[in-house]
Amino acid sequence: MNAESSLRVHPDAICPTLPEGDLWVFAYGSLLWRPGFDYLQRLPARLFGYHRSLCVWSHTHRGTAITPGMVLGLDLGGSCCGCGYRISADQKTAVANYLFAREMPTPLYRGLIHPIRLDHGETVNALTFVVDRQSPQYAGRISPEVAASHVRHAVGISGSSRDYLCNSITHLDHLGLHDPHLTAILEQL
Repeated sequence: MNAESSLRVHPDAICPTLPEGDLWVFAYGSLLWRPGFDYLQRLPARLFGYHRSLCVWSHTHRGTAITPGMVLGLDLGGSCCGCGYRISADQKTAVANYLFAREMPTPLYRGLIHPIRLDHGETVNALTFVVDRQSPQYAGRISPEVAASHVRHAVGISGSSRDYLCNSITHLDHLGLHDPHLTAILEQL
């Protein structure tokens, strides 16, 4: 049994109503390299209106309330390349419940059903987790030096913040996505 199995959705978390049929899930961070669920398809995708940012203080997965780590969030503005996972209709409730517990043990993300464009041009609605800028865990955009000072030593139930950053950059590189801000933070480590 992994540490995530003990997580529960925070009572203040915002969870959307799931659409009919299969469920698409948008991945931009750890879901790229550790989805934790079975899927029918994984396709490159782009989300408009939000961008990937190391803007979240992690008090659970990659740090603690005393020594917060940092993790990625989808912050307002721009667009974000990642992947869309298609989940079968008969598995969507179980997968969504798993993701709500994994992503929202504290109310730092809002779950949305938001359009994504798949690489072949089709637009689908996908379960997406965006950062809540009103959350005290929202760090905003901070300098690479400050981010590195938090990433360097923080450890939570899912491992170190440093490993999270390295894995995220590695998997983004595999997708051909270079993020200069994340690389600058890594260079400070």
